[in-house]
Amino acid sequence: MKIAFPSQEDLGLESPVFEHFGSARYFVIVDSATGAAETVENKDLHHLHGSCQPLQALGGKPVDAVVVGGIGRGALMKLGNAGIATYRAVEGTVSENLALIKEDKLPRFSVDHTCAGHGKNGECSH
Repeated sequence: MKIAFPSQEDLGLESPVFEHFGSARYFVIVDSATGAAETVENKDLHHLHGSCQPLQALGGKPVDAVVVGGIGRGALMKLGNAGIATYRAVEGTVSENLALIKEDKLPRFSVDHTCAGHGKNGECSH
């Protein structure tokens, strides 16, 4: 399974998982079977609030799942419509969250848990 983890830093598996999908500078994409990882820049970073294009953000890279601290309703719905599962990350690195998803210990996001907007400094207000 290929899993995308949003991050503000390009540190590979040691990148901290970011709290908001659409505002992440990077996505660390990991093949959970092989452990191979690549980092791609967010191709939709400067979108208007509510207009996130998650497939464009991933740069067209195919993934099966996303693990993130927070995500807006529109992005969650677009990922779901593309057959991409979205899981709620815990605070920590890509490698820590990868271990948890492999153990089936991360909950799936539902629309009830999506972000309601952005704070004054662009941070997620979930």
